[in-house]
Amino acid sequence: MPQITRDQVRVPADVMPESRDEYIANYLKATRGTGRLMLFACDQKIEHLNKDFYGEGIDIADAEPQHLFEIGRQGVCGVLAGQRGLIAQYAADYPEINYLVKMNSKTNLVGTKQDDPYSPQLYDLDAVLAMREAGVNVVGIGYTIYLGSEYESTMMAEAGELIAQAHANGLLVVLWIYPRGKAVTAEKDPALIAGAAGVALCLGADFVKVNPPKPEDGTAPAEALKVATMASGRTGLVCAGGSTVDAETFLTQLYDQIHTGGAVGNATGRNIHQRSLDEAVRLTKAISAITLADYSVADALAVFNGEKDFAL
Repeated sequence: MPQITRDQVRVPADVMPESRDEYIANYLKATRGTGRLMLFACDQKIEHLNKDFYGEGIDIADAEPQHLFEIGRQGVCGVLAGQRGLIAQYAADYPEINYLVKMNSKTNLVGTKQDDPYSPQLYDLDAVLAMREAGVNVVGIGYTIYLGSEYESTMMAEAGELIAQAHANGLLVVLWIYPRGKAVTAEKDPALIAGAAGVALCLGADFVKVNPPKPEDGTAPAEALKVATMASGRTGLVCAGGSTVDAETFLTQLYDQIHTGGAVGNATGRNIHQRSLDEAVRLTKAISAITLADYSVADALAVFNGEKDFAL
């Protein structure tokens, strides 16, 4: 399995000297010592409301929020990402999980036909630092920007300030960046995805979560992703998991994103938590086997099917 040492962690220059060791420790925790990120996205209870957690094709276990934390405990993940309140309600019972606090959120009730998207900051960094001081294993923060929205300048300003503050306190930052709004005609255009990756770099993020590009010229999505990973520079690029698909399709896409597209991980929510606990745990292990340990799709699928195990 690829491994990096403390000396190999590239520390941004805006990390204060007194926070350098904290940043390195958080980076190694989040990436499980590999430099790659397996992010379990649990922020959809605001973003998508309850339709992602209850309904046809969704295991009934997902109706209970504790399901997310059981997956985080029993599975193999780098970080569990969720809003501050969600984490605060459960973290005391799940102290071993690495948490990434999502700093802004919005519901999906207001569509772009009504107004361009704006995801407001819900709390300041002091509230997150207070949780860390209280013993919660917070390793970083996350923030969503809708590039192309008429409110993008507000979101970029909020994100930029939060990144500076987070780095100064030794925390990692993951940006979710999605081109979206009335000015955007193709949200998954490869050039826009690459543009989003470059914005994340210029704002100083450690990782950026983007949607996989959908080229219209016949290029494979993983090939098109190469341009975005080049644009992101020293900001590690990870792809969103999207809607639930069968495990083999998902794992194949993930393998191609990493080994062809140059991604350094994944950020997956629904594809994991909409399953039963046992199946969800096995999928986190299969995803991590590819992301963190360079397993082949066939070997990772064997982990998902329970024929092999994967642990760190």
